[in-house]
Amino acid sequence: MDQVSTLERLFRYKANANDEILAAMRLFDGASPAKEIAIRVLNHTYAVDRIFAANLTGTEHGYTSPNPSPLPSLEELSAAVKTSDQWYIDYVSRLDKAELAERIDFTFTDGEPGRMSREEMLLHVMAHGAGHRGQIGLIMMQNSITPPANDRFTSYLHTAEASSRRRVN
Repeated sequence: MDQVSTLERLFRYKANANDEILAAMRLFDGASPAKEIAIRVLNHTYAVDRIFAANLTGTEHGYTSPNPSPLPSLEELSAAVKTSDQWYIDYVSRLDKAELAERIDFTFTDGEPGRMSREEMLLHVMAHGAGHRGQIGLIMMQNSITPPANDRFTSYLHTAEASSRRRVN
């Protein structure tokens, strides 16, 4: 695992955390307004992930808002998030330091110009997703659903890389 970059570890953690929150979201009552809100929040996160994937690659994303409508079903969103998360894992595994530092010009969905390094964009995607998973966790608690317990990078590392994380006291 020593050849795996910190960014790759972070994006593997993000994929795992998304899998866990999506599984927990299946516990919402099908007709619950809270389920729709949770899907809306995660769909927003997914849209921002795709917008920044396009910015990173210099391609058109097609989004006019980071809050697209109509909402997908939870199953459709789960499949889309899984595909997007794998794209990010593959993408960061191929980057070198010069590519991470490269500053890229892009346009936000509101038309405003932006410029960020690839590394800054990737860190934004990570922080943005973590914050919104926290919001979904709060919605779950307000609806008597236990959110995933291990949405922490440290927990992920000690599970995913258990043999290299053990130490002798």
